[in-house]
Amino acid sequence: MKTILATSAVVLAIAAAMYSQQGPPAGAKKDGKKSGFRGPNIAPIAETGFEPMFDGKSLKGWDGDAAYWRVENGVIVGETTAANPLKQNTFLIYRASKPADFELKLDYKLSGHNSGIQIRSSEREDFKYGMIGYQADIDGEQRYTGQWYEERGRGFLAMRGQFTWVGADGKPGLVGALGESDELKALIKTGDWNSIHIVARGNTILQFLNGRLMSQLIDDDTKGRKMDGLIGIQCHVGPPMKIELRNVRIKKL
Repeated sequence: MKTILATSAVVLAIAAAMYSQQGPPAGAKKDGKKSGFRGPNIAPIAETGFEPMFDGKSLKGWDGDAAYWRVENGVIVGETTAANPLKQNTFLIYRASKPADFELKLDYKLSGHNSGIQIRSSEREDFKYGMIGYQADIDGEQRYTGQWYEERGRGFLAMRGQFTWVGADGKPGLVGALGESDELKALIKTGDWNSIHIVARGNTILQFLNGRLMSQLIDDDTKGRKMDGLIGIQCHVGPPMKIELRNVRIKKL
């Protein structure tokens, strides 16, 4: 019963969030008086209560391998090159807190291979600056951008366009669709700035990109999930890549 109630509440939240981003159905008047449409024209929620996580000048509060991370022109930069490759994924870790329920917003630009944003994560004991946990995935070809993945854990949890439920066995099951993957992919700007918005509340996690809900999951795997933890940014092993971040901010709920 608790899972059903939680799912119902989240579905309502999704509907409200998508409506506020997209506006009323096609053909509906703003005053809501056209036949067949009875809802109000709900305005997007104003951004309040967020605190900066990046001062625009230094990596104060963050910790990572200086061979790959720096601040340049007012943005955080993580970069690998052919002359300076990685043997394993490395992360820039935010040390100031281990938030549980929160909203995280930032702008990112990826050039090249692969990256991601870790939340509610822990550190690897066998590799410095390695992380384990939920990841909002990002890649240069937009195959995986917008999905939820668990780094060094349960793997794929919710693909782009999916609302999933993860049971006690750690395996995700599809609850419903948030949109077609290719339709959502078309909203992602390759090699340019994108805005990401992550909401983590209780056992529910949502990911928005450029104002659209991309993926969501309810995690009822009490053994596999984490309800709080570190935030981090990934430099990925493989071909050269460069991830840039700005306007990084958080609101604890």
